[in-house]
Amino acid sequence: MVHEAEKGVSRISVSLPSDLLEEFDDFVRSLKLDRSKAVQMAIRNFLTEYKVMEASGPCAGVISIIYNHEVKGLEEKITDIQHEYGDVIVATLHAHLTKNDCMEVITVRGDAEKIRDLSERLLANRGVKQLKVTISHIGP
Repeated sequence: MVHEAEKGVSRISVSLPSDLLEEFDDFVRSLKLDRSKAVQMAIRNFLTEYKVMEASGPCAGVISIIYNHEVKGLEEKITDIQHEYGDVIVATLHAHLTKNDCMEVITVRGDAEKIRDLSERLLANRGVKQLKVTISHIGP
């Protein structure tokens, strides 16, 4: 692996829809960042978010889920799934976001594969609008 100091900076070209780039640039300016710094941050966030798919061993983190509580049986299904994974769930916070939407933030600690299974089971339900997993490897 070549370190950044040895390698320098790489320049890349990326194709984006013009409306997406305009929205991105407007938001980047509002944060008082430059485009390159924002793209670097976005890539790091992407890697952090999706490396969960490769994680193994003991991990800790959170699963956040936004869902429509008006979908018949969904709240009960989410609760039932959480009971099945009681060995990795440390705590759960429930919040009412809108008239129809709720959020649950589930703190987890345990085997990465089991945490991944839990998140996949939750996401598979009709009425789940968004699910995000953020975990980090922890020592034994």
